Amino acid sequence: MPLTDTAIRKAQPGEKPIRLFDERGLYLEVAPGGGKWWRLKYRFGGKEKRLSLGVYPDVTLARARERRDDARKLLADGVDPGEHRKAAKRAKEDAAANSFEAVAREWFAKQSIHWARGHAEKIIRRLERDLFPWLGSRPVADITAPDILTVLRRIEGRGAIETAHRALQNAGQVFRYAVATGRAMRDPTGDLRGSLTPWKPKHYPAITDPKEISPLLLAIDGFTGTFPVKCALQLLPMLLVRPGELRQMEWAEVDFKEASWSIPAEKMKTRVPHLVPLPHKVVEILRELHPLTGRSRWVFPGVRDHAKPMSENTLNAGLRRLGYDKDTLTSHGFRATARTLLDEVLGFRPDWIEHQLAHAVRDPNGRAYNRTAHLKQRREMLQAWADYLDGLKAGAGRGS
Repeated sequence: MPLTDTAIRKAQPGEKPIRLFDERGLYLEVAPGGGKWWRLKYRFGGKEKRLSLGVYPDVTLARARERRDDARKLLADGVDPGEHRKAAKRAKEDAAANSFEAVAREWFAKQSIHWARGHAEKIIRRLERDLFPWLGSRPVADITAPDILTVLRRIEGRGAIETAHRALQNAGQVFRYAVATGRAMRDPTGDLRGSLTPWKPKHYPAITDPKEISPLLLAIDGFTGTFPVKCALQLLPMLLVRPGELRQMEWAEVDFKEASWSIPAEKMKTRVPHLVPLPHKVVEILRELHPLTGRSRWVFPGVRDHAKPMSENTLNAGLRRLGYDKDTLTSHGFRATARTLLDEVLGFRPDWIEHQLAHAVRDPNGRAYNRTAHLKQRREMLQAWADYLDGLKAGAGRGS
């Protein structure tokens, strides 16, 4: 006799599993704990098998019969419904593993070990915010150029033209990785060349006229904000480092005896350790700052949270406070100032300058120079640079 909803609701568990049979192999198994599972008993290839069809009451009697009938249709076509389900599950798992997000995260995990932390954070944030919500769940091989353009148009729509171009660049890197790993046939981003609003990278605003540098340095010396921010602003022109590297400077990395600062690879954009010789003036400023922040991990701790380094906006905000707007000068622009004047005014070798800027300088054999390459020359260069800046201030102070 076929089962009824009333009979199912009244079914009580026993000491052993109880089976309540319906029709055509369908039955309900009542476990000793009270759970009720739909099962289908069938034969395939001469063997008796069972297939789970769900749990009652989530799967009603009517729905269980529909699932039974679907399974029996497969049997009629010579397909084992149990194996069919396993194959469908594998296909779903493969689709998830080959989704744009899965491939992108795999690519990011492999590449980000070579990137500075700040750079890696920007890229994963861009992927998560601008690409994953619309492309993330889709098989990477099925995504077309128009699909990508639709997403990029959303970014352009909020006025973020640079971000749209960078998102396109990152998408292309993901697709090329998918091609290399056999999960896509081609990179569709190449079809989008010329489809976005034109954008050109802007160089960081910098001051390279010595007559304009003098009042800037005097203004920094007269900075009336917090002392750590003032010290950071004083050090930035002399050391040629990136603002992010300076902000994350730790006391443990500073060797006062050797007058050097050793930056570990994970903090560098190039993911190569960097050694910065410290001019006398820099050592003097750091010794003056040490009594204030020396108990902290960070040389320049955050204004609100001393457990974190100074925020990325602090140095630029300090320059704005001194009257320099973003179109005139940014904290990153001090590198361009030093690069220009060390070459054109002080006459130092470009490769020494590039090495001190922590750019990817190679030796004649194509290998990256190690952190101590040209150390003696770079130490003399940075000391000469610090002395030159002091000379500019002194000349401005005398009104010359």
